[in-house]
Amino acid sequence: MGKTPKKEKEVKEEEAESTERSYESLITLINAISSPLAGRKLTKRLYKTVKKASKQKMVRRGVKEVQKFIRKGEKGFVVLAGDVTPIDVYCHIPLMCEEAEIPYAYVPSKQDLGSATGAKRPTACVLVKQSEDYKDNYIECESELKDLPLPI
Repeated sequence: MGKTPKKEKEVKEEEAESTERSYESLITLINAISSPLAGRKLTKRLYKTVKKASKQKMVRRGVKEVQKFIRKGEKGFVVLAGDVTPIDVYCHIPLMCEEAEIPYAYVPSKQDLGSATGAKRPTACVLVKQSEDYKDNYIECESELKDLPLPI
């Protein structure tokens, strides 16, 4: 019940670090259509913006919900997970984004994207809407997403 000895704490911290996957290891798991893929810095910034947006309830989560609100004309940017299988689940979302002129990018992990939205479940895609509370992060992310090259 008392304090945990320092040796046990160090072992637990090392185990926690070993279970965290690196960006390079996550990239090896992405599927064939994951283009444009966000870089390491952009990925972290996207997760941070998604986390702030989910606290303000300015996020649409999941393929069905994102698809519905893109069709309704809602604006923002879309973040897609790159390790979703089968690809058929969400391969139409990038086309819808291009038609609606909504910037989008892929991040390596659906698990990390789901946890950024505040859910315990993995998430395939997220639509982030603009709000005054995280306007600076939103504008930075949106401009970087627009600068990414579109797939051919």
